[in-house]
Amino acid sequence: MDHTFTRAKEADIDLLNGRLKLRHLVVVAAVADQGSVVRAADRLRLTQPAVTRCLRELEHILGVQLFVRRPRGMTPTPSGEAFLEHARAALAELRRAGERVSGLARGALGTVRVGTLLAGSSVLLPQAIADLKRTHPGVTVAVYEATFDTHAPRLLSGELDLIVGRLNPITRIGGLRQIKLCNEPMRLVVRREHPALALYDPALADLLAYPWILPLRQTALRHEVEQTFADEGLEPPTDLVECTSILIVRALLRQTDMIAVLPEPIAAADRDLASLAVPLERIRRPVGVTLPQGRPLAPLAALLLDRLKGRAAAIEGATAPAGPG
Repeated sequence: MDHTFTRAKEADIDLLNGRLKLRHLVVVAAVADQGSVVRAADRLRLTQPAVTRCLRELEHILGVQLFVRRPRGMTPTPSGEAFLEHARAALAELRRAGERVSGLARGALGTVRVGTLLAGSSVLLPQAIADLKRTHPGVTVAVYEATFDTHAPRLLSGELDLIVGRLNPITRIGGLRQIKLCNEPMRLVVRREHPALALYDPALADLLAYPWILPLRQTALRHEVEQTFADEGLEPPTDLVECTSILIVRALLRQTDMIAVLPEPIAAADRDLASLAVPLERIRRPVGVTLPQGRPLAPLAALLLDRLKGRAAAIEGATAPAGPG
């Protein structure tokens, strides 16, 4: 007798007879996001035995193993990945339902939660938010700045509606899709009085004497910057600050001789900053939106996406080379 088939059929019944609880969905998503039972328990403010017991209950209901323990933590099995996709979608829908009811009770329209990266946050996103607020003043837009690796699990779990910034590779994550919006060239940015601005035809090698501000090591932009130095046969800067907060980066640039790799619109919009004439040919990834693959956008998030597309088209039109006269 095929016990696997029998247990799977039993799981179908169990999912409909009330044995599957909301806590099971919450726990399995937390274990996947945190990579361990201990961290999941800490995140949920539960005891480790309680999380373990809940996970075992769910595996018994489904009749399959959801995780395997590896040296670096808990990893979902194929069955676990399949269940997680639906668990996260269900949690996201419940979260939206709560927000909608709460918003109606307050007389508001609701909330859009946006994860932002360094590129795309300086001009595109603020303009799109301003456009949305002009037509829908009751909408609340919550913006969270972090790295893509931090944002991605929150997007999958429904804590974020979308991520705006440079399009990072998503093949190793799964469950995500991306829409390209526009190109934001990256530039080496310094203060207006920086001594490097006096150099004739500067090269990367000429700039290693100065301190640098670079993105965090786990970011795609940091890898691209380091590869740019490697292409020139140079070691990356060692006198550096690692930072992705645009407010701190701007303050450091204005007050010191540091050099930062920033989107061109930031330098163009800040009268205290200037760009060095050093091409960054390798750093060309476009700016866009990352969305959950299997979950439709909430209506308010879709409205913001429309505003992002409109502003991106205007940015692309303003930077496009002129045709023959």
